[in-house]
Formats: sequence, structure tokens, C-alpha cells
Amino acid sequence: MLSYVSNFAFSTLPAHLSWRLMFAAGVVPTVFLAAGVLTMPESPRWLAMKGRTDEAKAVLDRTSDTLAESQQRLLEIQEVVDTDSNGAGGGAWKEVATKAGVRRVLATVLALQFFQQASGIDSVVLYGPRVLAMAGVTSNTLLLGLNVLFGVAKAGSILIAMVLADRVGRRPLLLVSAGGMTASLLVLGSVFAAFGGAKDDAVVAAVAVAAVVAFVCTFSVGFGPLAWVYSSEILPLRLRGQGAGLGTAMNRVMSGIVTMTFISLYGAITMAGTFYLYAAVTAASFVFIYTCLPETRGRNLEDMEQLFRTK
Repeated sequence: MLSYVSNFAFSTLPAHLSWRLMFAAGVVPTVFLAAGVLTMPESPRWLAMKGRTDEAKAVLDRTSDTLAESQQRLLEIQEVVDTDSNGAGGGAWKEVATKAGVRRVLATVLALQFFQQASGIDSVVLYGPRVLAMAGVTSNTLLLGLNVLFGVAKAGSILIAMVLADRVGRRPLLLVSAGGMTASLLVLGSVFAAFGGAKDDAVVAAVAVAAVVAFVCTFSVGFGPLAWVYSSEILPLRLRGQGAGLGTAMNRVMSGIVTMTFISLYGAITMAGTFYLYAAVTAASFVFIYTCLPETRGRNLEDMEQLFRTK
């Protein structure tokens, strides 16, 4: 959201200067991030692996709701560390190969991360002004101003997801998200199919803007944050590092594919065809969530394997 605001602020400067300042502004958050990393504690599991149990307990005390929870998590970590050290490595991957529940958990993580990015969210986030320009919005200032609106909508929807995730559950929010994204993309695709190329048509432009805002909001109230939440809480502790790494790799690879193919894709199958394609992907994600994802709200980590095995 702040990057959209800074882009809007710099857009009034001369062209040779404005885009350079837009890029340079990206240095600011990385400086704060680097400073923040210096204050981060080590992973409790890493500390336990190094025999620094007291330090691991201190970190868990800071990050757990209760001391009892902290002690339980420490016992789980020590059990995993002892198992890994006795098994001479490779234990986590052996479980993926031999246990159906673990395989399903990992497959779920990969599928969620795939669908999150294959929905085309980055095409709207990164190419929003181009999309709206082709829908008839001709003012550059208005295009960048609308991008700020998208950022506010995205950030606000994530806050809503934070409030609702533990009240209504992960599964309902993911289903609402996938359904809303599908409907928004169908509307956006239909706008381009029926009125593509129309200039200065306020009604067409307004419908396109509304569809994009709806897409961003429905993504951010469900798939955006909850793909990460759901993935992290279903992974067994002994597979947490490998599973999170594979899930993140899937997410970033799909993000790169969507980002690098968007312009070529709408050049080949039109803007309407592109958004219809993304709509088909999000519809498939709805089916996946409905048929394959159990509710995890209020479940203990120990329950997840059995939950996915029986599901």
C-alpha cells in the first residue's frame, strides 16, 4: 500500500526522475528490515539442536501464549531433534514417502500455494494501471490514484481476515475468497469481452474498477493471508522446514510465471481470455478447498496428521 502511495506522490515529478525515485524508495523498508533482523532471536529448534535448551525455552516463553504451551512446544521440539539425530537424517522425507497423512499435508501446502498465485493476483497488483487503461481509464494520475485505492482495499481486507480467521474458521474464509475471486474475474473478463477498447466510457471504467477492487478484497480476506496460515499450522513439526520451503518455492515460482507471462498472455488470447483463464483456475481452487480441506480452527498440531489421513 505504501509503495502505491509513494508511486502516486512521485508521479508528478519529471519522467526521468520519477521512476528512479519510485525504485529508490524500495531501499527504505529494506533498511528497517535489516535492522529488525539483527534483533530477531534464533529459531528455538536450531537452539535445541545445538544443545542450547535454556535459550530455546526463553524464546518460546516470549512467543507462546502461556508457559504451559511453551513447555509443551519445547518437549515437541526436543522429541523431533532426538528422532532426527537417532535416525541419521532423512526421517522427514521417509515419512512423506510412507505416510498417507503426511503426503496429503504436503500436497495440500503445495496446492494452496499454487492456487494462490495462479489466480493471477500479481497481474492485477503489478499491472493494475495497464489493466484499467485498457478498460478505458485514460488519466495517468487517476490510474495511479486507483492503485492507491487497491492497496488500501488489500491492506484493509487482510485486517478483516486477521479478525475473522479464529472466529469463523479458515475453510469458510477460503471458500468465500475463492468464490468471490472467481465472480470478480468473470465480471472483469466480461467487461473486456463486451467493451474492450472503449475510451472515456465512465460506466465501463467504473465496472472494471469495481471488479478489480472486489478481486483484491476477496483475495486478501482469504487466499492472501490464509494460504500461509493454513500451510504453517498443518505441517508436522518434523517436516516444518522442508514443507515451508517447498511451499514458498511453489508460491514464488508461480508468482514469477504469472508476472512474466501476463503481457504475452493477453497479447495471445486477449485481456478477456486471460481473466477468464484466471477465473477457471480460481473456480478449480474452490472445488479443491471444498473437497480436500478440513477445518483446522482450534485443532492441535498433533491432530493434523490424523485429520488429513481420515479426510
